[in-house]
Amino acid sequence: MYLVTAGEMQEMDRQTIESYGLPGRVLMENAGLGATRILLKKFKALINKKVGIVAGRGNNGGDGFVMARYLSQKGVSVTVYLLAEKSVVKGDAAENLNILAPLNIPVIEMPDQKSFSKHKTSMLHQDIWIDAILGTGLKSDVKGYFRKIIEFINSIEKPVFAVDIPSGLNADTGRPCGTCIQAHTTATFAFAKTGHLIFPGATYTGNLEIVDIGIPNYIIENVGPRQFLLTSELVRDALQKRSPEAHKGNAGHLLIIAGSTGKTGAAAMTAISAMRSGAGLVTLGIPKSLNPVLESQVLEVMTSPLPEAEGGILDESSFNEIMDLIAGKKCLAVGPGLGTASGTKNLVIRIIQECGLPIIIDADGLNNLIDNINILKNLKHQIILTPHPGEMSRLIGRPVSFIQNDRINCARNFAKKFKVHVVLKGARTVIAHPDGKVFINPTGNPGMASGGMGDVLTGIIAGFVAQGYSPESATHAGVYLHGAAADTLQKNMSPFGFLATEVMSAIPGQIQHFIND
Repeated sequence: MYLVTAGEMQEMDRQTIESYGLPGRVLMENAGLGATRILLKKFKALINKKVGIVAGRGNNGGDGFVMARYLSQKGVSVTVYLLAEKSVVKGDAAENLNILAPLNIPVIEMPDQKSFSKHKTSMLHQDIWIDAILGTGLKSDVKGYFRKIIEFINSIEKPVFAVDIPSGLNADTGRPCGTCIQAHTTATFAFAKTGHLIFPGATYTGNLEIVDIGIPNYIIENVGPRQFLLTSELVRDALQKRSPEAHKGNAGHLLIIAGSTGKTGAAAMTAISAMRSGAGLVTLGIPKSLNPVLESQVLEVMTSPLPEAEGGILDESSFNEIMDLIAGKKCLAVGPGLGTASGTKNLVIRIIQECGLPIIIDADGLNNLIDNINILKNLKHQIILTPHPGEMSRLIGRPVSFIQNDRINCARNFAKKFKVHVVLKGARTVIAHPDGKVFINPTGNPGMASGGMGDVLTGIIAGFVAQGYSPESATHAGVYLHGAAADTLQKNMSPFGFLATEVMSAIPGQIQHFIND
C-alpha cells in the first residue's frame, strides 16, 4: 500500500490536472463527496445533529464547502465558519463557496479574534465538527489566530472529522506543528500520507479512511512514491512454503555471536527465536565460561565455546575460531548481550569487515560500530541494522528527539548513505532499504515495551535470512510477524505484562496463519 509525502501528492494533483486534463474542480468535488459518504457512515443519525465546518481559505476549505453542500442536500443542519473574508477565497474553493448562498447554507465570516469571540457561544452548540482549516502542505508551526481556533475545537470535546489531514499535522513526519486537531476520523484523498501512520500522527488522525479521487495509475507510477505500509498481503507473498522433502540441512544454518556475563538471556532468546522462525540449524558462539549456562537454556541450539577475555567477554582472541565457524553458514547475527569492551569492539569490527555473509547487527553490535561506522560503506555483503532510537542516536551523533521527529528520513538517509537495510524499532517500526524505499509496520503495541523484545526480533529476521530470504523479505516478514504475535498476546492475555519469550513462542502460530490462509 502506497504512502505519500505532501510533495508527492501535490505532484500527482498537478499532473492529473495538467497532463491528464481532469480539472481541479472535479478533484475537489470527488474529495468532498467521498469524505461526506465516510462522515455519514461513521456518524449515524446526522439528521438530528448540528454540524459545524471550520474552513480555511485554501483548497482544504474548498473540500469543506463541497461537504457542506452534500450534507445540506441530505437534510443535515450545517454551518460553515470561514476563517477569512469571503473575498479572499480564490479558485476552485471560491467557486464551491459561492454555491452555498443559493442553497441557504449559513457561512459565517470569522477572519479574526474579534469575530471569533462574537460567535464562540454559538459554536459550542455544534454536535460534530468538520476540520477543513489546513491541508497537507503545512510545514511551519501554527501560530496566532489559527492556533487559538484549533485549541478551542479540541477543548470543547466534540467529535471532529478531519478533511485530508488533521489541521496542524505535518503530513510527512507525523509531528504536530505547534498544535494539531485531535480527530475522531480522518478522510484522506488518494493515498494515506506518511504522517497519518507514524506516531504521534496516528493518534491525532484517529480512524483513517481513504477516498479515491480519480488519480490515474500512470501518474502514480510517474511520481513513484517511495513509502509503503506493510500489509498482510506483502507478508503472505514473502513467506515461503516448504517442500515435503525439506530437511534441516536445506532450511539454513545461522551463526550467532552474542552474550557476556550477566547477558546470557539475550543470546538465548536470539537463538531460539531464529529456530521459531524456521531456521534449520543455529550455532551460538559464546564466551566459553558461559557455555554451561547456555547449554541448558537452548536445548535445540548448538553452542560453540569461544576463547574469552577476563570477565567473560569475547575479544579478538576468538576471531580465528569465529571465522572457522562461519564456513557453511548462511547468515551471521552479532551483538545481543555482547558488551562494549575495547577488545569486543575490535572483534566486532573485524567480523563485519571479513565475514562475507549477510549480517544482522543489533544491540552491542551497533554500539561497537559507533566510531567506525564508515566501514559499512565498502562492504560487498548484505547488512541489516536493527537499532532502537537510542542506538540510532549514537550511530549518527544526533539526539533521540531528532530521530523521533523524522523517523522516516533518518532511517532512509542512513540506509542510502551506507548501503544497508535499517530496521528503526519503536511504535510503527520503520524499515528502510538502500534504494530509498521505506516501509512502515502497523503491527505491535505498547505491551512490547519490555526487555528482550529486540533480541527476539533479531533472531526472527536472522532466521529468515538463513533460510534464503532476501533482506527485504526477511525484514518485512520478521517485523510484521513480531508485532502481530504481540498483538495476539495483548488480545488474549493482557494489555501489557507478556514476555519476550512468549512473543517468541507465538511466532510459529503467526507463520501458520499466513502460510495456510
